[in-house]
Amino acid sequence: MRISKMMCSAAIAAVFCVSMWGQATPAPEKKVKDRAEYDLYDSITKEQNPAKRLEFLNTWKEKYVETDYKKERLLFYLSTYVQLNQPAKVIETAKQILEIDPKDFTSLYYISLLSVTQNDLSAGALNTGEKAAQGMLANLDATFAKEKKPAPTSDADWTKARNDMEAIAHKTLGWVGIQKKQWEVAEQEFRKELALSPTDAQVSYWLGQSIGGQKKIERTPEAIYFYARAASYDGPGALPPDFRKQVDDYLVKAYKGYHGAMDGLAEIKALAKTNAMPPADFKIKSVKDVAEEAAKKDEEFKKNNPQLAMWMGVKTALVAADGAQYFESSVKGAGLPKLRGKLVSQSPAIKPKTLVLAMSDDTTPEVTLVLSAPMPGKADAGTVIEFEQGVPTAFTQNPFMVTMEVEKEKIEGWPAQAAPAPVRRPAASKGGAKKKK
Repeated sequence: MRISKMMCSAAIAAVFCVSMWGQATPAPEKKVKDRAEYDLYDSITKEQNPAKRLEFLNTWKEKYVETDYKKERLLFYLSTYVQLNQPAKVIETAKQILEIDPKDFTSLYYISLLSVTQNDLSAGALNTGEKAAQGMLANLDATFAKEKKPAPTSDADWTKARNDMEAIAHKTLGWVGIQKKQWEVAEQEFRKELALSPTDAQVSYWLGQSIGGQKKIERTPEAIYFYARAASYDGPGALPPDFRKQVDDYLVKAYKGYHGAMDGLAEIKALAKTNAMPPADFKIKSVKDVAEEAAKKDEEFKKNNPQLAMWMGVKTALVAADGAQYFESSVKGAGLPKLRGKLVSQSPAIKPKTLVLAMSDDTTPEVTLVLSAPMPGKADAGTVIEFEQGVPTAFTQNPFMVTMEVEKEKIEGWPAQAAPAPVRRPAASKGGAKKKK
């Protein structure tokens, strides 16, 4: 990106224009050496071509090494290097200006901005960028004082310009913090930046890094959220598509590593796409949390449904790869404790001796009971049947079915059958039947 395009608002550009180009003619308290110096100065202020202006500036510097307008000349150099997109020259010139005027906001801005974009990780460059960003923050109020607002600029634009400059300073300080592995400092600065510039997905990504760098496992959900923000946000200020894909790939690994599965990630990404910051109650369950929760539910399930829990334990072992072996060694021939199921079918339809029960749900056949004697009458499908001391004799894994023998007397829940109506016999007449004469 060209440096000149980094001026993100008209108000910001106005600040720099006042700083760099404000003195089109020599100020009264300063004097040019002669008419030739004045003409050079005047030519530079009017020249629109940056390459040609640089020639004039070099001529001025060669002919007039010492001048009352040393700072102004450096500001002209600075603006020219910006237009020529020569960041190293911009930084070098800004440093020279700050030697003359440590509060020059334009120089502080460009050093702060370019420290990040140039990615110079040397200790000197990091310290220079940090100092410049701190200088920006210290001089914000003075630079953006109400009385300094250019006439054409609205109050709203002036305020926005100030906020944009503050955001850039915090971004630089956060970036320097990351390079120095000062993770807490980086986090604080990035949070301030996002409060001012919530669409800056690069900072969301760095904020995730700065939280992760603190190696506090309990804060992993926060880091994951900011990675999700960087990976999912696609509006102004979004990461380039290729980098977003890389962040998303990392997010998937980090989320699965912390949570143990992918459930819930899509919802987090949808939330992060429209919210730069997580809600106050944002949480992600860790693998440990999930395991503890599952264990608690399992204990509650066993307590509230002891018969079903016992059956589910047997079934889980039977459907495993070695289920047939487990049946032969541990289930077959054993008298099982009391179990409960729902009637699916009976055979024969009346006075059945075989009952098929659903155990895990209401309708799926899983157990066939072969009774020692037929049950009376019949029962409706769905009738809850309890049986005790069922002895497994056969098992198939697909379809799943366990066949058990059970004593009729061990069956509970079979509906009582209505007693048959008594047979009515005609009453005998008094004195018996009359004999025919």
